[in-house]
Amino acid sequence: MRYGIDVAILGELAEPAHLVALAQEAEAAGWDAVLVWDHLAFAWGTRSADPWVALAAAAQVTSRIRLGTAVTPVTRHRPETLAQTVATFDRLSGGRTILGAGLGGVMREFTAFGSARPGGPVLDEALGVMASLWSGDEVHHHGVHYTVDGVRLAPLPLQRPRVPVWVGGTAPGALRRAARWDGWIVAGDGQEGRMTLSPDALAAQVSELRRHRSGADDFDVAVIGVSEPGSPMTAYAEAGATWWLEHLHGYRGSVEHLMERVKAGPIT
Repeated sequence: MRYGIDVAILGELAEPAHLVALAQEAEAAGWDAVLVWDHLAFAWGTRSADPWVALAAAAQVTSRIRLGTAVTPVTRHRPETLAQTVATFDRLSGGRTILGAGLGGVMREFTAFGSARPGGPVLDEALGVMASLWSGDEVHHHGVHYTVDGVRLAPLPLQRPRVPVWVGGTAPGALRRAARWDGWIVAGDGQEGRMTLSPDALAAQVSELRRHRSGADDFDVAVIGVSEPGSPMTAYAEAGATWWLEHLHGYRGSVEHLMERVKAGPIT
């Protein structure tokens, strides 16, 4: 199992300099990834940072760790602009991007701007359009929700055949969607900082997910959770997790407290 941190870049953590410092310390302490939340939290009264701008700054002070989102509400964007943003960031970071993808969990971030949150079919089509653009081929797509009329994206992401896409969510549709891509992200803790997802429950969900996936090729299962130094996550690895993402958010403590947890390093 590999280890990363998942930073809720809201509130005090919306200050981009904090993410840059956390990313530097994470790489020095042996973590393998830094992922961030992607919310328009200002729509519901909370400070929030743009994830790709903040990650771009983090990419400039790191060289090894993977960087990305957990997760981006893909349908809040046009797929062609998000595909370009992610491709640009993958080149900037030297091919270290992970795109976490989902529907988005806060309705206010849609309704405050006069729209409803689109459903799963829109997300599926948007992801398909993005993957087609990342392929480098000329794209001709005339779908229910999106049209691409003979366009070839350039420059392309460094990662081939595409940037890894990890799908978030626990609904049956989300599990089926994740099985078609490169990984699955599941939240395992509550706001109070305690684990709510047991290893047995994770194993059951992983079994259901793999029922929808053909082949035995690589597939990532990333559990977002809370741990303390010296508490091994062996049970979650045995249940099918390939990544542990240490959850860092304002409810867990001050920026200084979170920094100390990062400096302590991953549990191995």
